[in-house]
Amino acid sequence: MKTDSIFYRIFQQYPRSLFDLLQRPSDEAQEYQFTSVEVKQLAFRLDGLFLPTGDSPQQPLYLVEVQFQADDTLYYRLFAELFLYLRQYRPSHPWRVVVIYPTRRTERPELHQFQDLLECDRVTRIYLNELPDSDRFGVNLMKLVVEPESAAIESAQVLIRQTQDRFPATPLQRDLIDLIETIVVYKLPNASREEIAQMLGITDLKQTRFYQEAFLEGQQDGQEEERRLLIRRMRDLNYSLEDIAQVLNVSVEEVQRFLT
Repeated sequence: MKTDSIFYRIFQQYPRSLFDLLQRPSDEAQEYQFTSVEVKQLAFRLDGLFLPTGDSPQQPLYLVEVQFQADDTLYYRLFAELFLYLRQYRPSHPWRVVVIYPTRRTERPELHQFQDLLECDRVTRIYLNELPDSDRFGVNLMKLVVEPESAAIESAQVLIRQTQDRFPATPLQRDLIDLIETIVVYKLPNASREEIAQMLGITDLKQTRFYQEAFLEGQQDGQEEERRLLIRRMRDLNYSLEDIAQVLNVSVEEVQRFLT
């Protein structure tokens, strides 16, 4: 699963999820913009940055890192990016760092260099598999990413019902259902998108963004330039090459050709 893109879609479509994880009031998300910022000196890009939209100096900015692979150099890179960003932009808000791991075993802490930083109250490390049961939607949405395959469908069904109850007839409801479905697709690669939709109880595929923005357009007249634009649009929405190939009924190699 391309976890980075999944989590950044979660942050984009439901920014409250970060504040749910931090046990902060969900309404705080309305005071932040999720963005990415380039640190020009060494061409670093901070992909997960929650910047306050107000002027209050008490509101922290949050640098969020999702790390699903063991990386001995993570903290060297992360803190280098953070302090270069502070030097270049000199924000008026205090900084906070949030690192999200699937399990504690994934972390490779470099305590010799960073122990004081990792133990200070400005740095929060979250291990998704250790999160307790919660009534916070954002927490459960993130936990779905690490849910065992045997429990993923049931958990996704619960999330979809919560989405329908909390966000009735809104574009956000459609986006979140599509996101939940996408997570399950990655977890069950041998099942088709239609099969997963049926397992999740999504009976009207025409209401999903995946159908509206991909399948329907893919059934147009097939002109090469239109197909190229469609494929690029789907990639911008973080659909995998395999998903695009399945929907358009072409090979992965053909999809790659349109992207070159």
